[in-house]
Amino acid sequence: MGSIAIDIGIAPKERKAIADGLAKVLADTYTVYLKTHGFHWNVTGPMFQTLHLMFMQQYTEAWTAVDLIAERIRALGFSAPGSYAAFAKLASVKEEKDVPSAVNMIKILVKDHERVAKTARAVLPLADKANDQPTIDLITQRLQWHEKTAWMLRSLLED
Repeated sequence: MGSIAIDIGIAPKERKAIADGLAKVLADTYTVYLKTHGFHWNVTGPMFQTLHLMFMQQYTEAWTAVDLIAERIRALGFSAPGSYAAFAKLASVKEEKDVPSAVNMIKILVKDHERVAKTARAVLPLADKANDQPTIDLITQRLQWHEKTAWMLRSLLED
């Protein structure tokens, strides 16, 4: 028995463009997840307790998001990337090679969350043109979280 063609009211070419954009969002989100989890393990200094707990909340949210993004790619009819090699190729957020100071962890994550927001925002016109409300809803939620997280982290750096 063969597969059933996808007929959800979005043309195959548009579904592919949206899925490709979502693959980049997935790669960026996974990279932020992994980096934040590593920072959670390795943070030290006077802000340890605050950052340890904050990073745990953040990586938990990012971990949940990767599943939602991957499932949307699948619903559009395409395979979701799922390897470090694929994520490294697709991500604009780069992995951290060293263990930065607590303050530098915050600065790095602010920039990373802003980068994911830019990657996600690039998918909105594609989804809007295709009248793809589920993707618009998903991207809107991701944008809200990444922008809020960047603001909260940035607030820790103010005097």
